[in-house]
Amino acid sequence: QVHVVESGGGLVQAGGSLRLSCAASGSIFSINAMGWYRQAPGKQRELVATIPSGGSTNYADSVKGRFTISRDNAKETVYLQMNSLKPEDTAVYYCNVNVDIYILTVRRRMDYWGKGTLVTVSS
Repeated sequence: QVHVVESGGGLVQAGGSLRLSCAASGSIFSINAMGWYRQAPGKQRELVATIPSGGSTNYADSVKGRFTISRDNAKETVYLQMNSLKPEDTAVYYCNVNVDIYILTVRRRMDYWGKGTLVTVSS
């Protein structure tokens, strides 16, 4: 079983910063891509940023230049540094991890989600 837990959300004023963390744990053979998504009230969940096990990062246009995604493979953790926050960044932020696990003797690639952490940016 794989567990994904986010932390670091909270209330911040516009222009401020927050750092989100997401730790994966459990019977993981390897972690492939890791990413952050968000869902604002009344809106669909949208991609914020992703980072593969190797290669370049990917960001939504709305956060480019303000948010930075990074990962610590040894800690099986992904981070999202959010600077110059805007009220429109207010949302529940979800972490997604794409991992290889073994189910019995079969290696499978699976996606897991955390329960989310709320980020509120006041104007």
